[in-house]
Amino acid sequence: MRHFSRISSKTLFPVAVATALGLGLLPLRAADDDAPKGPAVTVLKASKSCFSDIVEASGTIVAREESSVRPERPGLKVTEVLAEAGDTITAGQVLARLALPEGGTLQVTAPVAGLISASTAQIGTPASARGEALFSIVARSEYDLVGLVSTTDVKKLAVNQQGMVYVGISTPRRLLLNSSGRALIKTGQSCNVAVPLTAVQYSPAGTVVQIIRRNRVETKRVEIGLMSGGNIEIRDGVNEGDIVVARAGALLREGDPVRPVMASAAAK
Repeated sequence: MRHFSRISSKTLFPVAVATALGLGLLPLRAADDDAPKGPAVTVLKASKSCFSDIVEASGTIVAREESSVRPERPGLKVTEVLAEAGDTITAGQVLARLALPEGGTLQVTAPVAGLISASTAQIGTPASARGEALFSIVARSEYDLVGLVSTTDVKKLAVNQQGMVYVGISTPRRLLLNSSGRALIKTGQSCNVAVPLTAVQYSPAGTVVQIIRRNRVETKRVEIGLMSGGNIEIRDGVNEGDIVVARAGALLREGDPVRPVMASAAAK
């Protein structure tokens, strides 16, 4: 005959707890509580960068010095053309030959070195001192961009600089005179913490950046500065090394739990 011992429920509870402790189940539950919760969020580490303060000037390209080539006497005709628009020439180079009324030829030479910006010289056409210039030469291939600076940027210019700017251009290429041009003028440089433009939120309450601490969202009001290449300077509010939400949005709020994923890992 078999004998069975009766075990009360009070005896079972301590045994179950002891068994759980022996298997290490309770520490695992504590670790689960510390694991990141919430949606996955792409983040990056704020780092320092240098930004150039740029003033933009838009205007027109003109020749710094332009020479017009015409014969000194009337009644001549072009018999030979030796240069054309776009050619780079030297001083004294023969550009064309003209026929004299009484016979013989006259050579047309370049008064300066430079680049021929335009030419009307064609075989058989008349040439005179009062007619159109046979050749127009940009002396020494030097151009100027004559531009204007916006009123908001004038204060960035140095003393004796004005809203009207002249930017010198030296190039062997032929530039179209009176065409539009744009110049970027570096007036200074600032080095600070940088974050992507997408990390910054603008609202009536101010400009903010969201950072992650202990897997939760914190909203920081920031002072922004210069912009360059998709990044923006943060002058105050974010420190180097802070974990920043790469693309801030209204869906994330202060204190929300998230699972941060570094941008480099998210791209893989």
